[in-house]
Amino acid sequence: MYQYDVEAFMSACDRKGLAAKTMKSYEQTLRLFGLFLAERGITQTEEIRHPHIEAYIDTVRERGKYTVCAVQEPVSPNYPERRRDYGKKVSPVTINNYLRNMKAFFNWCVREELIRKNPIKPDDTIKVERKPLAFVTDAEFKKLLACLDTSKFSEYRDSVIMQTLLDTGMRCGECLAVTEDDLNLRKLYMDLPAEITKGKKGRCVFFSARTGKTLKRWLQYKDRYRDSEYLFCTNEGKPLRVNNFEANIRKYAQRIGLKEIHPHCFRNNFAKRFLMNGGDIYTLSRLLGHSSVTVTERAYLDVDTDDLHDLYQKYSPMENMGL
Repeated sequence: MYQYDVEAFMSACDRKGLAAKTMKSYEQTLRLFGLFLAERGITQTEEIRHPHIEAYIDTVRERGKYTVCAVQEPVSPNYPERRRDYGKKVSPVTINNYLRNMKAFFNWCVREELIRKNPIKPDDTIKVERKPLAFVTDAEFKKLLACLDTSKFSEYRDSVIMQTLLDTGMRCGECLAVTEDDLNLRKLYMDLPAEITKGKKGRCVFFSARTGKTLKRWLQYKDRYRDSEYLFCTNEGKPLRVNNFEANIRKYAQRIGLKEIHPHCFRNNFAKRFLMNGGDIYTLSRLLGHSSVTVTERAYLDVDTDDLHDLYQKYSPMENMGL
């Protein structure tokens, strides 16, 4: 049955050590699709055909956001109807995410010989015009740091986190999971264990001598007032959650009138600045922890005409010949 196949798929994902966020996305997508199938009397995975995929996507477009719940009677309802975007149009990006998750499930079913072929076709994916990633200028970043009250533990901590994210290119979740034992101030790097990285592969990230001094001062301050193994902890010494840090960033951005900023912006900025300063795409891919250079190219090549002009001037053959 479909529901048992989903359970088996999720168990396989768990054995592979996929990130909790990825597994949650898979399960939510597949259970919502299961409700759609059950309403049409489809209980077996092998019964699913391409027209069912098309009909489901049409239904998603029609119903709007948060109008269906994967759990029929949640213990703690979160009242989705109170959300400002309740019932609003589901974006093509979200639909593509659903298709990607469903495709992963059906590919697994094919490998397990539960079905003969994946019912999702390549052209089911909606073409989306990609928007350039947000970029924070030097002046905006300095202004953002200046608006924080570093006499407060939390704002001092968040200031150091922002500087660390921009200088290392780490994901926010990786940064907040780093412990003091992962930090090497003498050689200026952090060792990220496999269990805290998105791809479940350990790697090193590096930081400048300037950031090293900032981190050293922060550690001395933190250890005077908080007993915690985490480099960036809460006021109670516990791990800082990503969603709480995201909320803090939005609050700081509002203070200075800066829009569309979130923790991932610092990773985006690291990538673009690395390329603009002469770094190569292969090294960038390794530093970011991507599975391949293709992933890096697809996500981080937001180089416009002005950027190309600046890069050209820096690497012009005639300018560098010394004639």
